[in-house]
Amino acid sequence: MRMTRTRKLAIAILLVVLSTALAGAFLTRGVMEYLPFLQAKKGNWTGEYVSHGIVDQRPWQTAATLSGMAQSAEERDFAREAERLADHEVDQAFSQSLRQASLEKSKLTGKALALQQRVTDLQATVKSDLARIATLTASAGMDVTGSKDSDLEVAKAQLGLDQNELADSIEDLSRESGDQRVKIQQELAARQAAMKKYYDNTSKDDGQTAVTAAERHKTLAQQISAWWSDRNRKQLIAQAEQLATADVSALTADQARLKAEAADANASATATSLSSSERVERLQQLAARQNIQSILNDRLEAQQQLVALYGRWGKQVEIQHKIIIHLMLQSLAVIAAICMLTILAGWGLQVALERVIRDRRQKHTLKTILNLSTQLVGFLMVLLVIFGVPQQMPTILGLTTAGLTVVFQDFILAFCGWFVLMGPNGIGVRDWVEIDGVGGEVVELGLFRTWLLETGNWTANGHPTGRRVSFLNGYAIRGKYFNFSTVGQWMWDEIKVNIPPGTNIHPLIENIYQASVKATEADAKMAEEEWKRVTHEEGLPQFSAMPSVNLRPAGSGVDVVVRYITRAGVRLGTRNQLFETVVDLMQGVSKDGEKRDRQVLQKAQ
Repeated sequence: MRMTRTRKLAIAILLVVLSTALAGAFLTRGVMEYLPFLQAKKGNWTGEYVSHGIVDQRPWQTAATLSGMAQSAEERDFAREAERLADHEVDQAFSQSLRQASLEKSKLTGKALALQQRVTDLQATVKSDLARIATLTASAGMDVTGSKDSDLEVAKAQLGLDQNELADSIEDLSRESGDQRVKIQQELAARQAAMKKYYDNTSKDDGQTAVTAAERHKTLAQQISAWWSDRNRKQLIAQAEQLATADVSALTADQARLKAEAADANASATATSLSSSERVERLQQLAARQNIQSILNDRLEAQQQLVALYGRWGKQVEIQHKIIIHLMLQSLAVIAAICMLTILAGWGLQVALERVIRDRRQKHTLKTILNLSTQLVGFLMVLLVIFGVPQQMPTILGLTTAGLTVVFQDFILAFCGWFVLMGPNGIGVRDWVEIDGVGGEVVELGLFRTWLLETGNWTANGHPTGRRVSFLNGYAIRGKYFNFSTVGQWMWDEIKVNIPPGTNIHPLIENIYQASVKATEADAKMAEEEWKRVTHEEGLPQFSAMPSVNLRPAGSGVDVVVRYITRAGVRLGTRNQLFETVVDLMQGVSKDGEKRDRQVLQKAQ
């Protein structure tokens, strides 16, 4: 069978969508990283990590992220120790950065020099304000009139204004001169606030040990999920260990560089050509460099401890990984045993069936039922091993109800439709109805089904076909049906007669109309009365049951269409009677025409 053009086009479109989605997912794979701050800078093919601030806080970010993924009590111990070491390392990094920034004094010129002078003047002003406040505070208790208190409030307000102006000037100076100390102080303040919030929200629960935590995964699905989680966590810990190792290497290089700079500074500080003030400044710088080197040694030791800690943490996760694999193997063994027992049970039941039952057809049917039953039981048991027993009864009831509703929806609708059919606008036995295009007389109306004796299409004939048709009662809700609303089961019928050319039409039409009125007069009155009762109207009904005669042009003469009311049960008799009357009228008109033609010929002769 060849593939159609539409199907080929649909497959081509789906392939394009699939390839585009896969390419997009590959390009955006970085957004799903657990440690996004470890990503390399775009375009940096060497893999060098780039800090997002002046001070590198990645050791703390790594430890805090991994701490949230700890699964057992052993892992939480490692996580807390990693947080402590990383927190200490980052604090030392801030101290080192501040001290290094204080050593890097650039020569001020132009606007920076003017800002430096303004900062010096404001510092003197603030110092003067503080002295004035101290004096006013000391003498405030000796003033009875309270004038000193008002002067003290004014002095405090002036101090606030001067301090704000000093802070703005210091920030402008740092920006103009390239001094990073203000930015480092801002980052440090933000970090301290974040750390306080972090430790306030951290749970103190140690959790369960690795074996106890692993035993919570009872089902195979949970075990697979835990196995995958351990695998990802192990990779992240290895990545964190690699980062800490790289930091150790970087800090070791900084340590060697600082030792060389300290040796040069020591040699220059002891030079005899320096003045006493320059020598004092060099010695102060040398002491600051020694302090920085001490901080760097502390950071290096903390990073080395982090490397060792992440190594032990990775081994602990590997142990938990093996525990999960052990549980998965146990679950697979149980599934294999269930499958084997299902096969053996099916074979044993078939052997027993062969000995008990001799009828071939019955045996084949029971074999099929037993095979399906044993396979279904085995399948359900395997599902229990994989997904477990549902714990919530509302969930079980909901799923069961949903399944039964889907399976038995037709019967549910049929049962509800029975109540609709029993209502005032429903149907009953012996009613003439039409359901799904099939017309007939209702012979039985059950709780779930309606049976009709088919009578064919209304416009064709009303004879029973001999077929008994069954419908589920759901048609009363989701479909439509037609029913005669009156006792007489009235219906409009019509006959059509062709009148050849040359016939005197108008007297014939008048006669046909009078004959139709006379033949259907009784039925028309009864129909109008019943329609009036059904529609609950007062006075005359809005419609008439009187017959009508219409003319329609035809290829050979004119078609006369007579439309009239009749009962469904006597439809054929009424139609035959009207046909007979119309034929007699047409024959009479034809005889009168021949008689007139003979008289005309005689006069002509």
